[in-house]
Amino acid sequence: MPKIVDHDERRLELVDATWRIIARQGLESATMREIATEAGFANGALKPYFPTKDTLLEFAFSHVFNRTNLRIAEVTAGRTGLDALRAFCLEVLPLDEERVNEARIVVPFWQRAINDPRKAVIHQQSMNEWLVAIRRFLSEARDSGDVRAAVDDPILAGQLLNMLLGAQIEAALAPDGQTDFGHAAQLEGYLSLLGKIPDRK
Repeated sequence: MPKIVDHDERRLELVDATWRIIARQGLESATMREIATEAGFANGALKPYFPTKDTLLEFAFSHVFNRTNLRIAEVTAGRTGLDALRAFCLEVLPLDEERVNEARIVVPFWQRAINDPRKAVIHQQSMNEWLVAIRRFLSEARDSGDVRAAVDDPILAGQLLNMLLGAQIEAALAPDGQTDFGHAAQLEGYLSLLGKIPDRK
């Protein structure tokens, strides 16, 4: 009997291969042929799933974003306010090799999104989803008295999101093997300030 192919599993295998190559060599070195070889497939096996490297990069970005969201859901379950916000941020920050490699997928995607409206929309939708979560956690923290800042101000949530994204850029550009950038301590410093900023209302 012919072998039954699990197409979703094959897509993930190709994305994982893409991830490894980009982490090792950068986006430009991640040719379709090298990705197929890394995944153990014939070169032509990619085309039914990803006709171009751009479509593969989009899927890889979505895969990384979804992986991060699954971790976030797990660590924030049952938590609220500042505790949940801290847990959220720690899953986004590139604090280990896995999350540094995720950053090396995300940053090339952002580069392409500058001139690609489709990718820009994918990015904006993803960030809007994170901003909603950040604002919810900040609002809960304010209700509990842990945060005094005007947490419903979108600038505050935007500041924190930009700090997280900047950390990913730093990690993606760092020498291979470096994973300690002081990001966890920077996060704690930022969160401690939220309890000291007077409410502007």
